Amino acid sequence: MTRIDDIGYGRQFDGWYDRLFPKDGLADQTAKQLASLHPDHALGTLELGVGTGRIAIPVSRQTGRVVGVDSSPEMLSELEKDVAATGADVEGVRGDIRTYTDDRQYGLVYCVCGTLSMLLNPADQQRAVSRAAERLAPGGVLVVETHNKSGVLAFHGGQRRMTYFVPYPEPGTGLQTHSTLDPEQDLWQCSHIWFEADGTSRIGTELSRLTTPEEVDAYAAAAGLTPRARNAAWDASPYTPQGPMFVSVYTKDA
Repeated sequence: MTRIDDIGYGRQFDGWYDRLFPKDGLADQTAKQLASLHPDHALGTLELGVGTGRIAIPVSRQTGRVVGVDSSPEMLSELEKDVAATGADVEGVRGDIRTYTDDRQYGLVYCVCGTLSMLLNPADQQRAVSRAAERLAPGGVLVVETHNKSGVLAFHGGQRRMTYFVPYPEPGTGLQTHSTLDPEQDLWQCSHIWFEADGTSRIGTELSRLTTPEEVDAYAAAAGLTPRARNAAWDASPYTPQGPMFVSVYTKDA
C-alpha cells in the first residue's frame, strides 16, 4: 500500500476552510480559465490537492468528470458532501500528490491555490510535477498556481515578521494573519485567526516553501514538459515579480 503523508492541514481548517476561501466568483473565474486551457474534455481532468472542491466542482460543470486527489480525509469528507448536494461529477481520491498514480491519462492536470508550495523541499516539488506529467495524455496541459517568492518577500518589505488583518464582506468577519519568513530555508509560515460575527474565532497555521517561477519551469522541463504561458492571476494579467502568486502553463508533446 502506498503511504499517504497528511500534514494535518485539513484537521486544522476543518469546518471553516470554505469561510476563508469561499466558493464564489473568483473560484468560478479560475474554473473558467482552466476549462479554456483544456485540450480535449473527453480525456478527463485531474486536480492535485482538490480540497473541498472549490475549483473542481465548477470545473466539472464545464469539462465533465474531474478526479480530485487530496491527502486530507477531512477535506475529502467536505467534498463528498458538496458533490452530493450539487450533483457535480467529481471523484475524490485520497492520495499523496508526490506518489499518486492511476491507469488513466488526462487532457488537463492542475495544481492550484498554492498546493505545490506546501511541499517543503525541491525534491518533493519535483516529484509532484513529475507525477502530474506522467498522468498527462500526449498534447495534455499542466497548470500550476503557487506562491511567488519575490512577491511575498516584497510584501514583507525586509521584515521577517508582520501582522495584517483582512476584513471579509460579511459584517463582523475577517482574517488576522501573523506572517513569518525564514528566508534561509525559503519557508513562509502563516498563523491565521478567523473572526466570526458572533464573537467566536478559529486558529490555523500553514507552512509553505517559497518557490520561483524558474524553479517550477525547471521541474516541468525535467518531467518532459514545455512552457506555454505564465500569468500573475486567473484574469490572464501579465506576470510581475511583485505579484503574490503566479500561474504557469505547460504542455506535453503530442
